[in-house]
Amino acid sequence: MLGNRASRKIPHLVFLLSSIILCAQAFPLWSAESRRVATVPAVGVLSDGQTGIVHYILLQIDKDPRQGGPTVQFNEINLGGGSMVSEDWKEGVRQAVAAATEAVGEDGRGWVITVKNRSYNALTEGMSASGAVAVGLVAAWRGDDIKSQVTLTGKIMPDGRIGPVGALLIKVEAAARAQFTTILVPRGQPAAIDKDLPQLVTRWNIKVIEVATLEEAYQLMTTARR
Repeated sequence: MLGNRASRKIPHLVFLLSSIILCAQAFPLWSAESRRVATVPAVGVLSDGQTGIVHYILLQIDKDPRQGGPTVQFNEINLGGGSMVSEDWKEGVRQAVAAATEAVGEDGRGWVITVKNRSYNALTEGMSASGAVAVGLVAAWRGDDIKSQVTLTGKIMPDGRIGPVGALLIKVEAAARAQFTTILVPRGQPAAIDKDLPQLVTRWNIKVIEVATLEEAYQLMTTARR
């Protein structure tokens, strides 16, 4: 009787092992040595349109031995907390990947990028965090650290240019309240907004530095020595 039960289990075991092998081939595991990680702060605005926040984006780059990338995975729901993200937010990340691979001289085919957004919002929208994501990806690849007191708001273009964002004054104040000492903003945008920015900078004793490209932002936001 026991022998018959055991024999009936064998086909199931064969099926299970075959499934594991197929999954391993389809989704290869990466070693810890090949994994590169960075966390970047990003400034946003709550759904009320009046309250600024700072949230954090965890970026992980793994190597894809199949050279089928760049592949972007969005880890939106997780036990450690997180935020769902909109389609334009995802598109901003994809543009950040294009800019980052260009900056480090890679074609991105060997990259698998996992993005985890940790935010107070149930849903995070817009592309203003994409500049910070691009900086984080380059830092992860190069092994540089992100400075703890500097943040960036700006939309990244695939060619590395940084474009304007909305609600700049609210974001600057949010960065100041979160104890950041420097916020990087798109070049030319402060001149296009009202004259309240200088007063805000003085009140909070925060530096606002204009940047036009990913490389400019990178030099100010990381420990890079190049």
